[in-house]
Amino acid sequence: MSTPTIGYAAMLEQFHPTEAVRLTALAEKHGFSGCMAADHFQPWVPAQGQSAFVWNVLTAVGERTRGDLGPGVVCPSFRWHPAMVAQAAATLEAMYPGRTWLGLGVGEALNEHVVGGYWPEAGERSRRLFEAVDLIAQLFAASREGRDTRWSGEHFRMETTRLWTMPEQAPPILVATAGPVNARRTGRHADGIITVGAPHEKVGMLLDRFAQGARDAGKDPDGMTKVLQLHLSWAPTDEEALANALTEWPNGGMAFPKADIRSPHELAQMARLVRPEDFAGRMVISSDPDVHRATVQGYLDHGFDRVYLHNVGRNQREWIEVFGREVLPALRR
Repeated sequence: MSTPTIGYAAMLEQFHPTEAVRLTALAEKHGFSGCMAADHFQPWVPAQGQSAFVWNVLTAVGERTRGDLGPGVVCPSFRWHPAMVAQAAATLEAMYPGRTWLGLGVGEALNEHVVGGYWPEAGERSRRLFEAVDLIAQLFAASREGRDTRWSGEHFRMETTRLWTMPEQAPPILVATAGPVNARRTGRHADGIITVGAPHEKVGMLLDRFAQGARDAGKDPDGMTKVLQLHLSWAPTDEEALANALTEWPNGGMAFPKADIRSPHELAQMARLVRPEDFAGRMVISSDPDVHRATVQGYLDHGFDRVYLHNVGRNQREWIEVFGREVLPALRR
């Protein structure tokens, strides 16, 4: 048995970047290790109120903490060409060697539509993602060897180039997925998987598919990174915890896909339909730290290497202190 790695999910949709950095540093002082921060152009709903640039925030976090850090997640398409994502990730790793990772995902229209391009259906978005993963991996490998490379694929072109600032070791590429097809592709193409809290049977299925994909590619899934982001709501009373969920994170109670929604104002209208029972099986809402401890432990027992916790309320400092004292010391792998 060992003490697991439990990180802090810095929600840039909710907090000003300087506050997010301060909270991440505070979390580390209370036993959290590592930071996951999302690449959002807009918040989910207007009440969340923020959406800072993730790479700036991660750099500031790197200066003020000692744990791991990475974007959870960047869409390497639409707003970004994969080569630009590779450059940002390589630079972060060059500055904080051995601490960073690159989280990638298919993206949502909420963030990606701002450049005004065509927003394709889910199948094409997945194909773009995994082509981008391969392009980034190729660019990392060539740059580490000090040589140029190029790419001409279905969705991306890259003329002959390299990353001139390249760390000794490339950051691992982790792919976020919540579906079986992409979980298997992730095992084949990436270094690890990121997923979000869900019923255990679904999580187990995703990890099984991920392992199948890894074995398809001749890799050992047991040695690959498995990351969970867990949204939760804790407050001193159950009533406060529920109010925080409904007010601050109503998107957590929306069971339908949200990838095609373009505006926080549209989601705010949908949020008016969210009821307390909609969070069941999707997010633990409780004032009891032991209820949350048991939930986190259940995911660790599934084999996750790292779990990044997001308390959806504004009561971050109180939550960090309570979990640092009553939850983290009791967790085991």
